Amino acid sequence: MSNSTTPWLDTGDNAWQLTAASFVALQSVPGLVVLYAGYMRSKWAINSAFMAFYAFAATLITWVLWAYKIGFGIYMLPFAGRPGPVVTIAQELKQSELPSAGLQQNFPLSTMIYFQFVFAAITVVIMAGAFLGRMNFTAWMLFVPLWITFSYTIGAYSLWGGGFLFQRGVIDYSGGYVIHLSSGTAGFVGAHVSNPFFVTLL
Repeated sequence: MSNSTTPWLDTGDNAWQLTAASFVALQSVPGLVVLYAGYMRSKWAINSAFMAFYAFAATLITWVLWAYKIGFGIYMLPFAGRPGPVVTIAQELKQSELPSAGLQQNFPLSTMIYFQFVFAAITVVIMAGAFLGRMNFTAWMLFVPLWITFSYTIGAYSLWGGGFLFQRGVIDYSGGYVIHLSSGTAGFVGAHVSNPFFVTLL
């Protein structure tokens, strides 16, 4: 169903995008937060929960200030869009589009920003599971925005935002590359180079 003032808006599509995104957000907070807190020994439970909470919150701030446009904005490099904020009403209420891919959606940009944010956030929260008991909170605070900026957005733009893999016909329907492969690889490498799990828990 469209609106006379915004003929491109399909309220059904918009509602489903918001609903689906909210289900994903609930997997992160409280889902993985509770899982991580319950998985660790009691002395590490609060730290583990806060690592997941912080990852979610820091991703949101990073996302709206510059990272969304790196992943889904105007072409800058074959693997990255031009960074910039998406914080004004004029920006968020306009029709969503992927400039580099030449695609437009029939819902507002704010919906697209939220939808893609929850996937970026859950990627970092999934990856946090590999660092529980291995990384102190201060290092994690620095790591999250840097990883979102220089790793996650590269995959997002390359595959979903119209980057070089998109242009070559690579399709990632469910986030297997952008979300699961990137979080799994980063978690594996991070766990390998950081302190052994059993040592930090002693």
